Amino acid sequence: MRSALKLRRLWILLTIPASFFLLFLAADQKGFAESYANTVYPRLSRLGNAVTGMAPFSVGEVVVFLLAAFLFAAIIRLIIRLIRGKGSRGLTAWKFLVNLLCLAGILFFLFTLNCGINYRRSTFAETCGLEVRQSREPELVTLCKSLASDSNRMRKGVETDENSVMELRSRRFPQNAEKARDAFDRLSKSYPLLRPGYSAPKPVFASELMSQCNITGMFFPFTFEANVNTDIPDYTLPFTMCHELTHLRGYMREDEANFVAYLACEASGDDDFRYSGSAMAFTYANNALSAADQKEAGKVYATLNSGVQKDFRFNDAYWDRFKGPVAEASTKANNNYLKANAQTDGVQSYGRMVDLLLALQRFKNK
Repeated sequence: MRSALKLRRLWILLTIPASFFLLFLAADQKGFAESYANTVYPRLSRLGNAVTGMAPFSVGEVVVFLLAAFLFAAIIRLIIRLIRGKGSRGLTAWKFLVNLLCLAGILFFLFTLNCGINYRRSTFAETCGLEVRQSREPELVTLCKSLASDSNRMRKGVETDENSVMELRSRRFPQNAEKARDAFDRLSKSYPLLRPGYSAPKPVFASELMSQCNITGMFFPFTFEANVNTDIPDYTLPFTMCHELTHLRGYMREDEANFVAYLACEASGDDDFRYSGSAMAFTYANNALSAADQKEAGKVYATLNSGVQKDFRFNDAYWDRFKGPVAEASTKANNNYLKANAQTDGVQSYGRMVDLLLALQRFKNK
């Protein structure tokens, strides 16, 4: 027992209570989270992003595969040592447990510093002065009609494939990724807290695996990278890129990331991006209207031109391919993750983007 307690690495376990303390402080003192998000996090994230940004591939994806391989090898090694070391099995198991806890503690601490605290910062609406409040159905109908009109107009300026489904003008991911980065640099002039200077989003090699898990993109906080599933339908890709770049800039709430993605697509000046933003925003808004008045939502949907409707049907067919236990388990895990990070609505928080769109509509009307 004494030899087990003398392990020098035990001090690393202090990272676990330290992480919980920082998260408690961020939840209890809102000023602390906002101050951290505007002082420490930008410096930390820009440094990390500058390093990983030099690689054309997703460093985070490589880290995940290496970590999985390392854990698999460690478990095999543990089993072999337990079989061979009859007199020291207890100490061997204890050391393995400590090592595992130390690794978990380090990852938890990095997660806390790199994004966990940011979940408790002021909302984007608060920092940019948008008034989010309960809205009446006529306001929602007006929003849906406006987004439908934008989608119809922007759809006329995009290219299509042999099936008349929207196709990005450039088939090269790096070029579209640079457009997303440039869109944020433009947007930062109107919203200074969306700081410029970060690298472009990264493509994920195992994109089809992400689709099987119902994931379109992921901000990887350990490498400060915005990772994007490149297998998804083209019209959703620009919006997804901008969504993940929002997380990179320290806004972690999903509804906010969707709203900022819409703003970035609008600011891009690119037909593909603007169509992606308006079409995705329409989907969220009309789904909200459908929940309140299905008949009225159907009427608005019917005003979409055949091209937009074809893109939507293609998107539905794409995701229907991946329905099953894997997608359900992934969605449940994501739901629990969001709830654990101050998003009590879980995956339903994606729908609250509509409140921000309505707030923006009221602001423009003024």
